[in-house]
Amino acid sequence: MQLMSINTLTEANRKIVEDFANIFYREKNVRKAFLKYVKEDYIQHNPNIPDGREAAIEMLEPKFSSVSASFDIKRILVDGNLAAIHLHGRFSQDNPGGAVVDLFRLEDGNIAEHWDVFQTVPEKSINPHPMF
Repeated sequence: MQLMSINTLTEANRKIVEDFANIFYREKNVRKAFLKYVKEDYIQHNPNIPDGREAAIEMLEPKFSSVSASFDIKRILVDGNLAAIHLHGRFSQDNPGGAVVDLFRLEDGNIAEHWDVFQTVPEKSINPHPMF
């Protein structure tokens, strides 16, 4: 792939991932985000969620659409067909939550595959560096 086409793909996918993140995390509209941007045969690498767009919606909607949940997107990185969203997620305001990185592979303008990593925000840190 030529450099120019990689840059074009990166910018197109950046717009997709930014809009997906806005709908999913800020609007907390899981179904809308998934129907708009996720392939029907979506591959899920989180061992607690089955493959497939509809299965993911069913598993994620109750938690991620909750009024008490909050998601603060810290950064979105996109390179070609790969993207990462780094955020601070909390399912209630009385919980410190965790640092989350969602990794995506895009295909033909849709999210085709997902991985995630999660690190709980500790009460104390042995260094002065913030997690975000």
